[in-house]
Parts: sequence; structure tokens; C-alpha cells
Amino acid sequence: MAATVGTTMRQGIGIIATIVRIVGLVIVAILVAHIVLTLLDANPQNFLTEFVSTWAAQFNLGLANLFTPEQPKMAVTLNYGVAAILWMIVTAVVVRLLRRV
Repeated sequence: MAATVGTTMRQGIGIIATIVRIVGLVIVAILVAHIVLTLLDANPQNFLTEFVSTWAAQFNLGLANLFTPEQPKMAVTLNYGVAAILWMIVTAVVVRLLRRV
């Protein structure tokens, strides 16, 4: 009986860890997509560009003005790039902690 509960709990935590990893990767993908669309001069009035930009602004961890170079594309690349890296690190740490439980 105790082994069954332990196995079920490990499976549940494994599922939660997988969900956390997927959510983290989706957030990183949105941030990277925003960088790419900015670098390629995507039409800011396009639905996809607006969608990605809106969500990227939500996930930038307040780092949108961390670096302020004169070139706007460089600012987006640096600021959202740092946010993407931080999301990757935080996601990896949380997933690792969940899997250790």
C-alpha cells in the first residue's frame, strides 16, 4: 500500500515538473519570437506580432529597460534576451527541485 502511494506521488510530481518545464519553454519561445520579429522588422500592426509583443511584455520580468542602447533593436535583444535566459534558469531549477521531492 505504501509503495503504491509513493509511486503515485512520484508520478504526480513528475507530471507537474513536466508541465512546469513546458510552460517555461513556451515563455522562453515567446520572448525569443519577440526578439526575432523585432530584428526582422515585422509589421507591428500584424496580429501575430501584436500577440507576441503583448505576451512578451508580460513575461519580461520588468527587464524591458535594463539596457538602454541607442539602437532600439539592440535594446529589445538585450533586455528580452536576458529575460529569456532567466526564465530558462528558473524553470530548470524549479523542475530539478520538483523531481528531487
